[in-house]
Parts: sequence; structure tokens; C-alpha cells
Amino acid sequence: MKFVNVAITALTMARSVSAFAPSLASRSPAFIKPKIRSNAFTCSSLNMAQVGRLTEPAGQMLDKTDVFIFDCDGVIWRGDSVIDGIPETLAKLRAAGKKMYFVTNNSTKSRAGYKKKFDSLGLDVPAEEIFSSSFAAAAYLEQTNFKETGKKVYIVGEVGICEELDLIDVPWIGGPADKDKAPDMGPGGALPHDKDVGAVIVGFDRNINYFKIQTAQLCINENE
Repeated sequence: MKFVNVAITALTMARSVSAFAPSLASRSPAFIKPKIRSNAFTCSSLNMAQVGRLTEPAGQMLDKTDVFIFDCDGVIWRGDSVIDGIPETLAKLRAAGKKMYFVTNNSTKSRAGYKKKFDSLGLDVPAEEIFSSSFAAAAYLEQTNFKETGKKVYIVGEVGICEELDLIDVPWIGGPADKDKAPDMGPGGALPHDKDVGAVIVGFDRNINYFKIQTAQLCINENE
């Protein structure tokens, strides 16, 4: 039984970008194996708050940095609004030939969903540059050959995880479909659950309920 908690930090994802799903590159244009072998600069709302000002001229930093890794919420956008200066900054970095990757620990959207978000803000960001925790969960299952087990995944989370699992043809249950369900005690007090679930993925879920918690723990504790 696998348990995958996708609530990982954007910084952890940034450090692991090159390790996600090496076999996925040949399966779908949306899956890539980035080769980061040069200096990289990570930008998150946390380190932006900690750094008061650059300690070296901006030109020098740009000259020696080939890859920029950005968090999304609070760095690229705030809510449904792009942060001032971001379009110009990204355009200048692209014009300078810099590689950019955008990471987020929000699993409610897939990379396709985040692509639509970037588009809605007028930002031309290809799906290949987007790394969400929903993708990271799917990539982990792909790396560990989960599909070959013939098992299903139970999802405590939202549509982003579902869409990423669909891309790698891994069957799943749960997710948004379970938002209105209530815990059920079967005959004799038995708690029914799907015995074919071989992994539970838990991400941010705005419709968390006791049924999902019950099902997830039963799959983890009772299934092989």
C-alpha cells in the first residue's frame, strides 16, 4: 500500500524538478525530463520576503544564472490577478535565453489547469515548464511502476490529481465524486471499502469529509 501526501513545499519540488518521472518524457509531450546542470535561482514568496535587496548587481546575477524556478501563488499571481511587473520580467528572461520553471504545491489543478490559469493572465507559459504537486504524485506512481500492479488509487483531493492520473492511465476512485458521501456502517458494523485500492493520494481538498477519511484509512490499514 502506497501513501502519497502531495502537500509538499514548492521549494522541495524545485530542488527535485530534474528527478520527476524520467520515463514520462517519451509518453506525452506534456511530460518532460528537464536537464538542469547549471546555476539556478529559486523564487518563492518566502525567500522574497527574506531578501531585502540584491547583494550584487542584477546584471551579474543574470549573467551567471541559467535557470529560474518560480513559485506561483504570491509570486506570479495573487488570486486571479497577475502581480505587477511579472509579464515584463518573464519576457526579459526569455529574451535573454533563460530557462524557467513554475512550481506549486497546490494540487487542485493539473498542469493543463495551470496552463489555462497562465493563459487567463496573459502569460505564455508552456505546460512543459509547469510542475504542480498533482503532477509530482502521478510522476511518483509512474516511476515506481504502480500501473503494473493492476491496482487503483483512492484520491482525497480535487480534479488536478484526477487529471494527472488519467494522463498515465492509472485507474482511480474518490476525489470530487465523494464530496457528498457520508460514513456508512455495513451489516454487523463492517466498514466497506474497495479492496483493489493499492495507493492513497492525499492533497488539498476543499470538500474533505468523514467518508473520505474513513475510506482512506481503511485502504491504508486493510489493503495489501
